[in-house]
Amino acid sequence: MIEIIQVNINGQDKPGLVSAFSSILAKYSASILDIGQSNIHQSLTLGILFLTDQEKSGFIMKDLLFKASELGVQIRFSPVERNAYDEWVARQGKNRYIITLLGRCVTARNIAEVSEVIFKYGMNIDMIRRLTGRMPLEKIYDTTLSKSCIEISVRGSLSAEMRTALQNDLLNLPTPGLDVSFQKDDIYRRSRRLICFDMDSTLVHAECIDELAERAGVGAQVKAITESAMRGEIDFRESFTRRVALLKGLDASVMEDIARKLPYNEGLERMMSVLKTVGYKTAILSGGFTYFGKYLQQKFGFDYVYANDLEIEDGKLTGRYLGDIVDGNRKADLLKLLCQVEGINLAQAVAVGDGANDLPMISLAGLGIAYHAKPKVKANASQSISSIGLEGVLYFLGLKDSQLGR
Repeated sequence: MIEIIQVNINGQDKPGLVSAFSSILAKYSASILDIGQSNIHQSLTLGILFLTDQEKSGFIMKDLLFKASELGVQIRFSPVERNAYDEWVARQGKNRYIITLLGRCVTARNIAEVSEVIFKYGMNIDMIRRLTGRMPLEKIYDTTLSKSCIEISVRGSLSAEMRTALQNDLLNLPTPGLDVSFQKDDIYRRSRRLICFDMDSTLVHAECIDELAERAGVGAQVKAITESAMRGEIDFRESFTRRVALLKGLDASVMEDIARKLPYNEGLERMMSVLKTVGYKTAILSGGFTYFGKYLQQKFGFDYVYANDLEIEDGKLTGRYLGDIVDGNRKADLLKLLCQVEGINLAQAVAVGDGANDLPMISLAGLGIAYHAKPKVKANASQSISSIGLEGVLYFLGLKDSQLGR
């Protein structure tokens, strides 16, 4: 008669533990049905579920017990009933989701509140892992330096209505300084290939048109139109035309000076370095200006840049633009085009932006992220980052610091 036995081993981590215990199981031709290991601060937890028969089970447990004593670790045996095992196997057909907790510091209260939501919807936690690196104690409470990310893998059956309700509960947790991402863990989530970014206020901590307006002496007028457009109060195309017209007569040479002085948003350099290392294609899809997009492309290695071209005559801006305006709908069309060029599904694309004109591409992409966004944008995006810099995008992709040399 067969027997299913679960072994749980706890103790100080040391080399050779898995080899020692799996060798004993191999000696008696036991079949490993499942195995998992986690390490927290040099403490090991190893679980092995194996199948054997009654004639061998006693010898296996005896040898495992002696080996555990020899290695100085604790071991516990739990028999598993056949029907319990069959029910466990049946659950693997349920959908898996990834919940990401991101902030300067993820607290016990944060984890407790998220766990309560998971329990409320009948979901089961399969795995919890830390994506951020180990933080020195002196940096943990320094909100200018610290960052923390916990990824929780959950499994369960959710209707479309339940999924929406669960996601809303997570996004509306009453904890300031915490971003929570909820994604279906499917083949597309694990094979993202293209990331498209807005530029102004997303990649750089500035609105380039406002910088130009200051040089032209029309800063207040242009800024007021910009803010109204970003809030979605006026049409982007109209606002863009009005703002560009106010730049008439400005010397085009000031663009170089502005480009060199652009303040980059936190984490831009590291994010781009990592994305290039792991093979992502990156694009700037901006309602701003090509000149500044090309400058960022040269500095950080973006693969594509689509933005607006200012008309220049005799070294001065004419107050007009060339070609079609890159507005919200154009950004969505460009996202589709780039997916075709790269030969990928839209579900493999990521879009990141902060303004109302970014919503079409954010809604279209497989993963759309509102980055330090206006309230209207954040309310209409399924994912958002407001707690840390652009490195947060890496964690929403499931990338782990320790895997990236940090």
